[in-house]
Amino acid sequence: MISRYLSVRAALCVIPAMIPVILFLATDSLGQAFTISGIVRDADSGEVLIGANIHALSFGTGTVSNRYGFYSLTLPQADSTTIAYTFIGFEPQVKKVYLDENLRLDIELISTATLLDGIVVTAESAAENMAERNVRSTRMSVVDVPIRFVEALPAILGEQDVLKVIQLLPGVQSAQEGTTGFHVRGGNLDQNLVELDEATVYNPNHLFGLFSTFNSRALNHIELVKGGFPAQYGGRLSSVVRISMREGNRKEFVGRAGVGLISAQLSLEGPLIKNRTSYIISGRRSYIDIVAKPFQTGQNDNTYFFYDLNAKVNHQLSANDRLYGSFFTGRDNAEYVDSGGLGYGIRFGNSTGTFRWNHLFGPKLFSNMSLIFNQYFIRVNTIQGQFYSQNYSGIRDATAKTTLEYYPSPRHTIQLGGVATKHVFKSTGTGGQLPTGQVVTTIDPERIPERKTSEYAFFIQDDWNVNDRAGISAGLRVPFYVASDANYSALEPRISVRVAVDSASSIKASYTRMNQFVHLVPSSTASLPTDIWTPSSKITKPQVATQYALGYFRNFKEGKYETSLELYYKEMERQVLFREGTQLLAYEDIDDVLTFGRGWSYGAELFIRRQLGRLTGWLSYTLSWTRQKFDALNRGASFPFKYDRRHNLAVVGTYRLNRRWSLSSNFIFQTGPAYTLPVGRLFSNLGGDLYQGLFYDYDRFNNYRLGSYHRLDVAATFKTHPRWVKEGELVISVYNIYSRLNPYYVFLDLDTTSGEPVGKQVSLLPIVPSVSYNVRF
Repeated sequence: MISRYLSVRAALCVIPAMIPVILFLATDSLGQAFTISGIVRDADSGEVLIGANIHALSFGTGTVSNRYGFYSLTLPQADSTTIAYTFIGFEPQVKKVYLDENLRLDIELISTATLLDGIVVTAESAAENMAERNVRSTRMSVVDVPIRFVEALPAILGEQDVLKVIQLLPGVQSAQEGTTGFHVRGGNLDQNLVELDEATVYNPNHLFGLFSTFNSRALNHIELVKGGFPAQYGGRLSSVVRISMREGNRKEFVGRAGVGLISAQLSLEGPLIKNRTSYIISGRRSYIDIVAKPFQTGQNDNTYFFYDLNAKVNHQLSANDRLYGSFFTGRDNAEYVDSGGLGYGIRFGNSTGTFRWNHLFGPKLFSNMSLIFNQYFIRVNTIQGQFYSQNYSGIRDATAKTTLEYYPSPRHTIQLGGVATKHVFKSTGTGGQLPTGQVVTTIDPERIPERKTSEYAFFIQDDWNVNDRAGISAGLRVPFYVASDANYSALEPRISVRVAVDSASSIKASYTRMNQFVHLVPSSTASLPTDIWTPSSKITKPQVATQYALGYFRNFKEGKYETSLELYYKEMERQVLFREGTQLLAYEDIDDVLTFGRGWSYGAELFIRRQLGRLTGWLSYTLSWTRQKFDALNRGASFPFKYDRRHNLAVVGTYRLNRRWSLSSNFIFQTGPAYTLPVGRLFSNLGGDLYQGLFYDYDRFNNYRLGSYHRLDVAATFKTHPRWVKEGELVISVYNIYSRLNPYYVFLDLDTTSGEPVGKQVSLLPIVPSVSYNVRF
């Protein structure tokens, strides 16, 4: 036990020893200086504005608000200076201040929709500042996604979806058609860390991936990080998706409701104590089961529904202290039984809880402490003829985290902190021939043996814009992993640099190293979702990735267009898959049936975005190659990753016609993914379990490719003002407007004439029109 914690104690010594060095490097010679700090909010609701621009016009420098709306700007002493506060979609606010002491200045910006001809355009400076960040910030491989864009884009069956918008960004490959799964720079699904208010969501999907589990009405901000990771992020190899929930209106009660083709949602928010305590509750439930029930026959029974619930409350204890509590739960339940003896039942869900305390030690030092709880489970039961199968997988986490943010100058930000997580894993399965009497004992999760592990990490990050020509962002993360049979520790250096070419362009480069201690192992035999999460152990070692990126960033037309071209190369070690032919049955030692290999991915990503004017949107294009190599698979030869798509193009846009009408559209083109097609098959009547009886002969992994994928989606939004509510919104959208029959998968069948095997394509979603109506009251 003593040796288990030696590495943790070593880190506790190393990290504090680094602090004086970082603080020395962070100190700028400003002479006598004073600090302006505060919170930036929406004037209508009191909601914090994440990423608002604060610019000291007299000094030509500035900063941005953090994920809690806090900013800190230290400037030399002066008789007076002018500070401009800007944020896209809000009217800029200019303050003249006297710099003879530290100043607390909370700001409320007024929302505006004045991006039309004939009206004063007050958001132009905000867009220019946002674009300027594209060139002058050291960060790269990061994309912010405004919620207003998520709600404006076309949606399947009227369900706006955060993760489907993520799929439209460069470097991101979608999984299968219609699903919200995504792969970033050649990584697997489990290599994406999806956080909701800092809590991990292990399966962020509804309806088998057709929709994400996030209700956009409850969200405030979304950010995708796919490279150049700051040191505060760890535990995954490929990406971090940070999603922040809204805090609720601090000034007045507001309600929102909406009805679509398959679900309805309701959100309520308002102050408990005006301008001090607010809440938001948002719920959504599908009614597929209710609508379909009258049409069900006595011989077939098909039931499906999902729901999710978000809730958040926050309280301002004082000018320097705030408390937050946020909660989320989502469930899916699907059951099917037919007269032929086929039946299945699938239940899965996520639950999270986050409790946070923000404290300001002073105008330059911000802190956040969090306690986080999250849980995920999936249960799959199937029956076919005389055979059955049951699978259960679950994971439960408890996390404590603390972060300090220090702002020594406008050009400098230092972050320091630590995180500790306790994991509890449960996975098992049974299967075989049905017992006499057709009764099967259901798996009891309480009796499944637990596998407990712990993760610890300490990190320090220094972001320093040396001057207008150069900047550096350097960090170190030190993770530790403790299991019953193995301990692991590592050093994860992170560094990004920026060199300006001119005032409108810059070159950036980054290097990151990441470790991942939990693994999602996809089943290779079952068509049902039996993927399971498993921890690192003596046999299953942590996954490791090293990524290099180089990019050119440029703004055009005074910041109206921001562009970037990034090249990347990523190596991934200790990738995890089931061995060939493995079936998840009655065993707990999953390590014994896994195989390990490596992967590598490289490519180029182009991103062009416009955020100002009637027409807004972006174009993204990715050219990439991804391969994997496992000694125990494909005879040890390398093979293309399933989602190795050579070309991936997305064009996204919204156009505001007038105050009431707006149009949106997105076009997608992708090279078809790789898949494995057998070269022969053999029947056997020797019995077996659910997945036995038919054997295929394969020569190579992913030896064929599906055809190219493309589609065009369109939507129109009409705003109404009925007397009984504050605002109404009618959304009409069409998914796949020209009804392209994109390949979903291919299977082998026998030609009835020749008796020869032929491949047959299955397509999932043709043209899908939808309509929804939303109100605000």
